[in-house]
Order: sequence, then structure tokens, then C-alpha cells
Amino acid sequence: MTDLPPVVILCGGRGTRLQEHTADLPKPLVEIGGHPILWHVIQLHVVQGAREFVLCGGYKVELLERFAAGTDWPDGVRVTCVDTGLDTQTGGRIHRVRDQLGEATFMATYADGVADVDLRALLAHHRAHGDSATVTVVRPELQFGVALIGDGDVVTGFREKPRSEHWINGGFFCFEPAVFEYLTDTSVLEREPLEGLAGDSALHAFRHTGFWACMDTYKDATRLNDLWAAGEAPWKLWTSPS
Repeated sequence: MTDLPPVVILCGGRGTRLQEHTADLPKPLVEIGGHPILWHVIQLHVVQGAREFVLCGGYKVELLERFAAGTDWPDGVRVTCVDTGLDTQTGGRIHRVRDQLGEATFMATYADGVADVDLRALLAHHRAHGDSATVTVVRPELQFGVALIGDGDVVTGFREKPRSEHWINGGFFCFEPAVFEYLTDTSVLEREPLEGLAGDSALHAFRHTGFWACMDTYKDATRLNDLWAAGEAPWKLWTSPS
């Protein structure tokens, strides 16, 4: 199996909407099923062939360094933690690890999102179009049910938590080194860099229609823990460890 390119994981956030969990932990170390969510993100990459990881740390980076050094990773897997600054924005964090990546394709993602995304298909899609960047897009499940309304404002039924009609940034990227032309030390990845790439027709979408979830709130963390406990975690693409 051919290895995936190096993977940059954005790990700098505080997780202010997860206060029950993050008073003493950076958000990436909040646990799902007894493992930090960052561990889950790394595992879903490892099982598909990733071997090199660069963690862009910020808040309580020393705990991330301890996690990276103290975890028993599979043979051949290397996880490096870089202190990219306490308040650095997402684009700035990637900009600060350029020397770790060389001049080749790399992948990137957030430390708080899990999915059953096919990363090899993402990489193949990226290489086929030949441009600078690819972003995985998803249609998230809406938080509330919706009312179906017909003629005369008659309610004809309800749909429980349907998927959004719109595609959003799902957080699994492929980048060429040319992306650094759009990044600065202070840039927010999701603003000027991605908008600039889109304006230059250099950003493509990879549509993922399977499971996707972002652990943004305490409710999100509870849901992911419940799925794991029930043995129904769709992002668990690996068979071991449990």
C-alpha cells in the first residue's frame, strides 16, 4: 500500500465551548472512548497509509508534546509536535511548519473532526485535477428537524434532522507547496487563503457523502462517545487497537 503524504493537524485551539472537558486540556486531547479525539484523527489516517504527522500545537502545547512522545504508535509512524504559537490563526500555523514539509504534496486537517472519508480517493481526486488545493466538502446533519409546508402554509409533515442542502468545509485537505503563496504568518486558512485559491480557480472540492462529525460542543462530544460505546463509530476504519 502506497503511503499517503505527510499530514498536518491543526491542534492549537482552546475548545472554549467544551469547558466541561477543557479546563485543563487542549481541545485535541478531549477523550472519545478513552482516547483523545486527536488519536482518532491520526488512526483514521494511519489505517489508510499515512506515516508522517505534524501537529501544530498552541494552547498547552506541552501536553500535546507529551501525547505525541508517549503514545505507542504503529511501526513506521512518526508524530512530531511543533509549537506554532498560542494565538496563531489556522493559516499561520500551517505557514509556520513549512520547513517540516519539504516541497511536496501534503494533507491537512483539524484535530476535532472525524469521518469515514476515503483519503486515497481524496488524494487521487487532487492529483487528477493538478491544481494547488482540494478541500473535502460535506453536507452536515442539521441540528433540528424541519417542517414541510405546502400550499396555504399547511404543514404536511416533518423531517427529523435532515442533511443540509449546502456543502461546507469538511476539514480534510490536500495541498501542493504552491499553497504557501497564499499563506502568511497571520492568515486564517478559511478566509484569505482558501478564498484566494478559489478566486484563482485553484481550489477543487472533493464531495464526501458518508459520516462526518465535528466535536465543537459538549453535546457533540457526548454523541461521539455514545457512538463509540455502542460499537457504532463509523470513523473507526481500523480493527485494532480498540
